[in-house]
Amino acid sequence: MQALVFNDQLRLNNAYQEPELPPGEARIRPHLMGICNTDLEIVRGFMGFQGVLGHEFVGTVLECDDQTWVGQRVVGEINAACRRCPTCLRGDESHCPKRTTLGIDRRDGVMAEQFLLPKTCLHRVPESISDEAAVFVEPLAAALEILNQIHVRPTDRIAVVGDGKLGALLAQVLRLPGCDVVLVGHHPERWDFLRKQGIYCLHSNDLPRATCDLAVDCTGQPSGLETAWRLVPPRGRLVVKSTFHEAANFNLNTVVINEIQLIGSRCGPFAPALRLLERGLIETAPLIGQRFPLREGIAAFAAAKGQLKVLLHL
Repeated sequence: MQALVFNDQLRLNNAYQEPELPPGEARIRPHLMGICNTDLEIVRGFMGFQGVLGHEFVGTVLECDDQTWVGQRVVGEINAACRRCPTCLRGDESHCPKRTTLGIDRRDGVMAEQFLLPKTCLHRVPESISDEAAVFVEPLAAALEILNQIHVRPTDRIAVVGDGKLGALLAQVLRLPGCDVVLVGHHPERWDFLRKQGIYCLHSNDLPRATCDLAVDCTGQPSGLETAWRLVPPRGRLVVKSTFHEAANFNLNTVVINEIQLIGSRCGPFAPALRLLERGLIETAPLIGQRFPLREGIAAFAAAKGQLKVLLHL
């Protein structure tokens, strides 16, 4: 089969071995695949991953030992957990020590003509949600994880640093409790639809200091983390959504002195993400930049640097 593979370099393999289907897993043919910042960091060496790239998708189940899944349009959680260890049994499957992670850690990803994922990771997509919206379920779920982790009050002032795909999703999610949300970035051409939702947008060069109760970094850059850090006052909260290959300088003394709550955040709940899309509470269409066929995957990765969401299709 055709697959976009990273093996110390990014290349298109037109004769990649089709995977054998183990018990409990589903064979899926993707309709759309999204390129995210994590994929871009992987081709720079993040996680040391080798194999088929990609973890954002919407597709159709071709084969499964549970016939009720066959023919279903699905999205899927990226962590394939054992479901048996103490970590899983307490409900923390995304932190299972035996887990593999789709397109990130010891499990081939979605940028191929077909791929495998445990049926326990799958979620059916309602008919009212388009493929173009469903492909955003994974990053939208990641945005929702913040509401799982911390109590966000309607009176909170929140800064989201980074006006890329994840930042735009985060700003929309964090406005839902009624918070004042400011999106910090340097792409004003992307801001119109967010401003219409009541989200204030500000250029990163115009920032005051320590003006919010909660700051979220989703830039994928150490400089973005530094920007978010400058916005957090004493006893404020800083959520880090970024993963990046290079090291970040961070003064932990200030965390102690200012009593800052520092929270790491990654994967999140799919069911509420699907509900938000089904009810039209989150806009995704303005986040789509370019589309490429899988055979032009290398060009797609080049286009994805610094752009809005780039999608692949078969």
